[in-house]
Amino acid sequence: MRRPSVLLTLFAGLLLMILAPPASAAGTPNAVFSKTSTWEGGYQGAYTITNAGSTTLSAWSVEFDLPSGTGVGSYWDALLTQSGNHYTFKNREYNGTLAPGASASFGWVSNGSGTPAGCRFNGASCTGGSSTDTTPPSVPGGVTVGFATASALTVRWSAATDDSGSVAGYEISRDGGTPVTATGTSYTATGLQAGTSYSFRVRARDAAGNVSAYSAAVSGTTSTGSQQPSGGLSTAPYIDMGAWPTPSMPDMASASGLKNYTMAFITASGCKAMWFNAYDPRDGWAKDQIDAIRAAGGDVKVSFGGASGIELAQACSSVDALYAEYNAVVNAYGLKYVDFDIEGAATADPASVARRSQALARLQQAHPGLRISLTLPVLPEGLTADGLSVVQSARDAGVDVDVVNVMAMDYYRSVDYGDAAVQAAQSTFSQLKSLYPGRTDAQVWAMVGVTPMLGQNDDGHVYDQADARQLVSFAQDKHLGELAFWEATRDRNACTGALYQCTNIPQSPYEFAKIFAAYSG
Repeated sequence: MRRPSVLLTLFAGLLLMILAPPASAAGTPNAVFSKTSTWEGGYQGAYTITNAGSTTLSAWSVEFDLPSGTGVGSYWDALLTQSGNHYTFKNREYNGTLAPGASASFGWVSNGSGTPAGCRFNGASCTGGSSTDTTPPSVPGGVTVGFATASALTVRWSAATDDSGSVAGYEISRDGGTPVTATGTSYTATGLQAGTSYSFRVRARDAAGNVSAYSAAVSGTTSTGSQQPSGGLSTAPYIDMGAWPTPSMPDMASASGLKNYTMAFITASGCKAMWFNAYDPRDGWAKDQIDAIRAAGGDVKVSFGGASGIELAQACSSVDALYAEYNAVVNAYGLKYVDFDIEGAATADPASVARRSQALARLQQAHPGLRISLTLPVLPEGLTADGLSVVQSARDAGVDVDVVNVMAMDYYRSVDYGDAAVQAAQSTFSQLKSLYPGRTDAQVWAMVGVTPMLGQNDDGHVYDQADARQLVSFAQDKHLGELAFWEATRDRNACTGALYQCTNIPQSPYEFAKIFAAYSG
């Protein structure tokens, strides 16, 4: 066989260099930035990390600079370190390993409109790849309109797919108008007219800016004012139904002046809902008390979870099984209100958080108008990153969250616990405003609930009657969604002793209940 000439060899080599894609365009892990939603003075940003290589990634790091005047507020699905205007995000323990073709993402709320510059992924330049991606995502399917009030409609859809491995967001057009953006698979249109029909179309957008075709239009009609669902429970303190002897809610309501209670707690016995691992709610345990409260003009909220025992979302291995347990409890008591008290390791367990969110979305679809509250630990500075992720997960799954109720207690620091409760509410408002930028301030304040611990807290600090009056005054000014406290039997007993049954401060029976009863929303 003859050898090719030197010139021919050089020409062939040059041709291959011209025609072959650069190594970074394919076969190299990359990180792509996108703005998933924007508003005046800020935006929600995200990086999608895709392992386009042939070997598994065991960890990742994305770093970039933000211009002066722009900073990172709350963030999720990553660990953050900052040096001046330089930000470095590293994987969490649950999303650092990426097999070939797999993707992960993290995001943050930006204070300011500046975008990242000088991005580096695992020490090398971020490759992006948006200039070569011209394939749009698939069209979102299963678009429905539900959860109607007199001024709002909630649109839900099934997730689209994209050749990059993930969809950056969705655009929703109402009545053919300019689209708004959403990151999850639901969107609530607010500020609508009562008794009016609206149509919606949804399309998907990938990180490269490609958009799918719109889905077929679907319509929904807001309710009239007389058909609008009743308001939430503006004051509903927790009552430990596991106390002995079993508390009587009707007797306590009669003596205290309160009408509503949050019944605590339903936990898991295997993947089965049980009252503090003792009584099956399917048997209607304590339903006679619920009926009496309702007959007197009040209502109850049943709370799942708590600090002890196992929350159902951690015990059940599938969304179907979890939904079945939640649904059984709602049916057994004819509930309009349910609460999910998520504490400790449960807030930092992504699998159970996602499972719960999906089950709750199905629960609301099966029970239109069901009001769901998420009760989470808080600091004066606001929800922890894990707690914020719980709310974001519920939002993205299509759950219409009624109240984010913060446990304003046990800070283990030398602060005034009355001031700290108010600060926690203000901080939570700011966080929710970032997660729900389309809502008015009044609508976001109506999502905030506050639950202090009466008297002596577990850390030895005290929340007293003056602190309670301070919180009620603040709630009246801002029209908070809910006030509660832990716990009604401690308030009734008004004693000195074990903290599970006493407040350990001077008080008369039901003194706190009578202070909180002044709040009506």
